[in-house]
Amino acid sequence: MHDAVIVDAVRTPIGKRGGSLSDMHPADLSAHVLTALTGRVGIDPAEIDDVIWGCVVQAAEQAGNIARTAGLAAGWPESVPGTTVNRACGSSQQALSFAAASVIAGHQDFIVAGGVESMSRVPMGSAAKEGSSATPPSVQGRYGIESFSQGLGAEMMAERWNLDRRTLDEYSLRSHELTAQAIDAGAFDSQLAPIDGRLTADEGLRRGGSIEKLASLKTPFKEDGVIHAGNASQISDGAAALLVTTSAIAATRGLDPIARIHTVAVTGDDPVMMLSGPISATAKALSRSGLSIEDIGAFEVNEAFAPVPLAWLAETGADEKRLNPLGGAIAVGHPLGGSGAILMTRLVHHMRDNGIRYGLQTMCEAGGMANATIVELL
Repeated sequence: MHDAVIVDAVRTPIGKRGGSLSDMHPADLSAHVLTALTGRVGIDPAEIDDVIWGCVVQAAEQAGNIARTAGLAAGWPESVPGTTVNRACGSSQQALSFAAASVIAGHQDFIVAGGVESMSRVPMGSAAKEGSSATPPSVQGRYGIESFSQGLGAEMMAERWNLDRRTLDEYSLRSHELTAQAIDAGAFDSQLAPIDGRLTADEGLRRGGSIEKLASLKTPFKEDGVIHAGNASQISDGAAALLVTTSAIAATRGLDPIARIHTVAVTGDDPVMMLSGPISATAKALSRSGLSIEDIGAFEVNEAFAPVPLAWLAETGADEKRLNPLGGAIAVGHPLGGSGAILMTRLVHHMRDNGIRYGLQTMCEAGGMANATIVELL
């Protein structure tokens, strides 16, 4: 029986909106990690059977199947195909799941899974036409609303789980503090593909924050709300890539994989609150895996908004010290279609660096969905 393993994983440093990566075409940003990945592993790109790439806003420079464009931009042989996946913020995590399924089925031997988003160059909403809506009256009528808002969803989560503004802001400061510690300790060095002359470390980190500074920020989604720019993920640019094969093929090629993809799950949840899916996705993945929450040594729960990991923590009973131990998207940013692959890259390298057997990653996604992936250290 085949399995699926992650041979290596690499990511760009994450650039802030309008920052150091904002003048790079997203296909070139993708090509950078494709080239870095195969160079690190020592595999000929001609052996790659497919590139499965996550991207959310598939418009403008990210339209036209950016997975294929990225391979061509990397100078890879024309024989290497590519396909682009969109499961909202979980797009590149879903790309990894598709890659794992393909090698387990024996359909392909080597797949590069990953994703990209250049939110500086292709802003959210770029694909929408004025006066139109992606949500038809049939769906609007079902839920009694005219539009769906992640910001309001975050406000709903905070209210449901009794998370006040100070609690959310304290969590946000934690994210920045842990990220600063990780950067200063060199925890990200082995996973980064620096972009010479542009960016060598995650750009969004803000040192020296305080509760007082965060308390002065406006709450744009609700006048008397608790969600603001300081306890939400940053708008960012970035990409990541992972090489997926089977352990048998890796052994025959002398490759030393980092981790095995143990269990994957995807679930749907309340599309109005929208962001609570990681709770049910985690429960589903744990049930399928036969593992308990205590068996998992590290969790990457995407910090789209501070209520997401905090509500997840309250419902799962996980050890807080194992949650986002290197900080998260509040501190470094959330480049949508690239975030799933970026988080998995962070997770597997952290597991290897610290001898952690099991790790779990989960993402909230527009439409009220969520992916959860459990990986096992090899």
